[in-house]
Parts: sequence; structure tokens; C-alpha cells
Amino acid sequence: MTQSLHKLVTFDEFIAWYPENSQRCYEFHDGVIVEMPPPTGDYEEIIGFLVGEIVTEYKRLKLPFFIPKTALIKPLESESAYSPDVVILNQPNLVNEPRWKKESTVSQAESIPLVIEVVSSNWRDDYLKKVADYEAIGILEYWIVDYAALGGRRFIGNPKQPTISVYYLVEEEYQVQQFRNHERIISQIFPELNLTVEQIFQSAIA
Repeated sequence: MTQSLHKLVTFDEFIAWYPENSQRCYEFHDGVIVEMPPPTGDYEEIIGFLVGEIVTEYKRLKLPFFIPKTALIKPLESESAYSPDVVILNQPNLVNEPRWKKESTVSQAESIPLVIEVVSSNWRDDYLKKVADYEAIGILEYWIVDYAALGGRRFIGNPKQPTISVYYLVEEEYQVQQFRNHERIISQIFPELNLTVEQIFQSAIA
């Protein structure tokens, strides 16, 4: 269960407060510090698999991307900041990010070609809050990897089933395409990526 520290603070206060070398992960939602739920083994295995596949693809394409260990995405127009499970950064644009060097924080769409969130108990954040804020930033592509079918039925259907939702930007608004079972993920950022939903979900050892 996500826990919140309900005192309103600014982003600068959040950064100053953030414990160094913390074993916990925190995000910043509308001025409130939120402690994220601890990860499960399946969750970590799926993230590890996705990172390996995506790194292989951008290296093959010789793209100037990298995946940071920890980075915050901060929408410019709100007092929020998110720590995605996987964020691909476009290294040449980081010189234009005033908070990158000292705070590992990015706010520009040109810096963030793709974000991936693996769904846990705080699924509403992934399907509601983050979709809206990532769209407002202009992030080209956002994956929601719902391996345990935790999301609401209005997002993944009824009956609920494990689903990967790929949001992609069209004229400044997100369109969504959903993938299940043996279907191959279609990515605008990595159009030649040969990866099925089943491969991703089976990466977690039963």
C-alpha cells in the first residue's frame, strides 16, 4: 500500500529531504511525499528483462540513449515528480535540463523518449495521474506493464487479464494500444523491437 507523508512541501524541499542511499523509493505527488510500495521478485525480474531487451535494441540502432539507475521526471506545471521503473533518456538533450546535474531530474520531452511503469498496488497512479502528466510533458511513449492484472476493469477489460498498454503521442494527445498473450508489442520508438507480451511476463520465474 502506498504511504503518504501528508505535509505539503515544495519540490526543492522534497529534494533536500530525500534520504541519501535510501532503501525506499519516494515520489512527489501534488506537494505530498509518497513512499512507494516495496517491489516483489516478479516485479524486479520483469523490469530487469525489459531493461536488457531495450538496451540491446538502442545499442543495435546506435541511439544516444541510456537508462539511469535513478532519475525523477518533473512536469513543469505541477508540484509532482515521478521515479519511473524504467526511463530511457536521450543523453544529448540533458545539457538543456537545468536540474539534471545536481538533482538527476528531467522535465523536457526531448530528454525522455520512453517511460515504462510496471504496475503494483498503486495502479491508479500509473493509469490516471502519470498518464496525464506524461502526456502534458509530451513524452512520446509510455508503457504500462500490468503483469498481475491489477488495474481497474475500465483500463484492462472485464474479465481482467494481464495487459501491456502502450500510450503514444498523436497531436499532443495520447492514443493507447493494448497487447496480451502472444501479441508482439508495437512501439513507435523501437519499431523493429521483436518482443511479445508472453516473453515479458514469462521472464518472471514461476
